[in-house]
Amino acid sequence: MQPFTYERASSVKEAAVAVAAKPEATFISGGTNLLDLMKLEIERPTNLVDVSRLPLDQIRETPEGGLRIGAQVRNSDLAADPRVRSRYPMLSQALLAGASGQIRNKASTAGNLLQRTRCPYFYNRNMPCNKREPGSGCAALDGFNRMHAVLGAGEACIAVHPSDMAVAMSALEALVETVLPDGTTRTIPIGDLHRLPGSTPHVETALGHGEMIAAVTLPPPPPGRQLYRKVRDRASYAFALVSIAAVVEKSGDRIRSARVAIGGVAPKPWRTTEAEYVLAGAAAADPAFSEAAESALAGAVGRGGNDFKIPLAKRTIRQTLAAAVEGA
Repeated sequence: MQPFTYERASSVKEAAVAVAAKPEATFISGGTNLLDLMKLEIERPTNLVDVSRLPLDQIRETPEGGLRIGAQVRNSDLAADPRVRSRYPMLSQALLAGASGQIRNKASTAGNLLQRTRCPYFYNRNMPCNKREPGSGCAALDGFNRMHAVLGAGEACIAVHPSDMAVAMSALEALVETVLPDGTTRTIPIGDLHRLPGSTPHVETALGHGEMIAAVTLPPPPPGRQLYRKVRDRASYAFALVSIAAVVEKSGDRIRSARVAIGGVAPKPWRTTEAEYVLAGAAAADPAFSEAAESALAGAVGRGGNDFKIPLAKRTIRQTLAAAVEGA
């Protein structure tokens, strides 16, 4: 591990200023992803700014009827919060489907959003990876790409975003609150937080250097039944092959509205408005579920090893929607 300096911030602005002052500085909170990357010298910060003790560990009601989740709220605390379990059950299900209990006890809300891909070529410094070393190439294109993206990827990178929580938050239309080094704040819709790789796959989010996530706000819960389904290689903790976050509102035997987000298939949580358009006003039955699934995966491109994800995602969307309408 490369030598680094360490300091503990006493305020959000102080943390943002400290990171902004040094090009190779970064924030650290739970460290469940960052420390692994530092040990492998994939991440090589010269200065760590510890934000884990800032007073950002509360979940508060908003005047609009939503919840404001501090950036330092632990994943296990968020999943267990009675308000989250009753009003945003999909979020609790996604959190409990992610990682191990030990990691959830340490991982923070902001850190979960900003965790980096688990692409094996990203972790292997002997292999080319445009995300780790821009311009070096992408070994996954013709390599072992069973876990990789079928939507939103490109020739420069086909890695997927690993978070379960972010997929549920995408369907819930969460807002990410940040503080910039000059003390100003901004609010980023979660759909705009993560970037597609394009020609700059190493630039993964819309955050500037030194910009710190302070909280995530959930709007009032959407009407309808929420459900999160995750398909993985084993029942214990593992990253998603495919995951689906669905919210379905039903009126009689028809669907009034729906929200669908997919995980494990793209470089960012993938909100599929095409499927939602198909479902709005349709009869709550398999033909609409199938058409929605086809629409959601219409632009999917496999690379050989990950071809199976396309039919798997379609089946998972159909089954998740069918289960969601039962209790809607």
